[in-house]
This record gives sequence, structure tokens and C-alpha cells, in this order.
Amino acid sequence: MDGKILSPREIRRYSKQIMIPEIGVKGQEKLKQAKVLVIGAGGLGCPVLQYLTVAGVGKIGIAEFDTVDETNLQRQVLYGSVDVGKLKSVIAKDRLDHLNSLVELEIYNLRYDASNSLRILSNYDVIVDATDNIETRYIINDACVTLGKPMVHGAIYKYEGVISVFNYKGGATYRCYNPQAKNKDFKTPVPSRVGLFGVLPGIIGTYIANEVIKIITETGDILFNRVLLINILNNTFNTFSVTNVPENHNIKSLD
Repeated sequence: MDGKILSPREIRRYSKQIMIPEIGVKGQEKLKQAKVLVIGAGGLGCPVLQYLTVAGVGKIGIAEFDTVDETNLQRQVLYGSVDVGKLKSVIAKDRLDHLNSLVELEIYNLRYDASNSLRILSNYDVIVDATDNIETRYIINDACVTLGKPMVHGAIYKYEGVISVFNYKGGATYRCYNPQAKNKDFKTPVPSRVGLFGVLPGIIGTYIANEVIKIITETGDILFNRVLLINILNNTFNTFSVTNVPENHNIKSLD
């Protein structure tokens, strides 16, 4: 690197981050050159997008097809009352542009599925699963395994949240952690049915962004082959190991 990747404005803007020895100029340059796709711009996706944007990730993709509902506003902090009924992807991009105009933002206003997964993911270095749908998580996982991309995963339920990094340097995949049930007639608990403490996605989403930044800058202890479980009601943090199953790296199809 020739030291000219960052403009004077970027060096000034990210100066507090650059001061950290583990990041430095080289780490900030890596962030600028990185491309991250965030799938889902809801409760988890909002804080992930905000912190990756202000951290200076060079390109961020936003895959989200839904519109803002008034019941979202308790936890989806990129949106306000005037946004109800509008496309989340469009509103999120507008808010993030205001946060940091130096970051390139690309929106995919579509339903992410097996038919478009490989095409979209192929353009990015790190993939964030910020969805609330188990079937979609399998598709994300399988595309990440096929393309050799790390998948940073988060999930929330009432007062509990989990974070992990799957398919990182050949490590455990989402299927190793959560094998697909033979009976496909299952449903994912969603906030509209079980409720959700509003600050939880902010906490878990921030952890997700933290892992993404660590992966890009190659710093710290990456949370792979493990799952971190956080309970904000009891203030407990537990880490569980995930066994890496070789067969789960042999993906034949995304169907």
C-alpha cells in the first residue's frame, strides 16, 4: 500500500480509530477497500449498517424488500414516524448517506432467495445475516460456503441474542450450528408473535458490526467455531463451541 488510499479528509474523520494500534492506517485502508453485504435492514440490520458506515467500510450493500411498519419503530432505529409505508432499503440508504457520504451504498430492493443469492453475494467480501427467517439463513449459509465468504450471524429472541461467524477460514458453518430439520413445516418466532425488548437488537447488532470490522482489519479473536449467547435480562454471557462438520462444506445446490 502506498499510503495514498485514504484522503486527508478520511484520515481526519477516522483519526480516533486510526490511533488504535491494532487498526492504524493499514486497518483503515482495509476497511475502505472492503465490501460488506447486510441482508436485512430491520432490528439487527439497522445498528449493523450504522456502525459499518461510520467505521468507513468502503462499500455496503443493503438487501431488504420490506416497508416500514409503525410496530418496527420501537427497535429499528434508522426509521421514523414519517417513514411508515416507505421502503426500508431506500430510507436506510438516505439515512446512512447523511451519516457518512464517503461510503458507497448499494440497495437490493428484492426478496433474497436461492435464485439471486450467488449473484448478489459474489460482489462482497463479508456477508451479514441480519434476517429473522431460518430458511433464508440456510440460503445465505449455502451461498457463503459455495463462494468461500464468511457469514456473520446474529439472532434475537425476547431478552436473548446470539452472535457467531460461520464459514470463516474453513470453520464451522451455520448448518453445523443449526442442522436443517427434516420436517420443513416449522416457523421462526418473530417479534410480532413473541415480543422483543427494544434495545436487544441494538446490542447484538453492534456485536455483529464489531466482528465484521475485526474480520476486515484482521484484528482480535474472531468468533468462529463458537456462538456467543447474551441474556440482557440476567446480564449473562455464555460461549458455546460448534463442531465443524466437513460434510456441511459440500454444498451441491441452493434449492
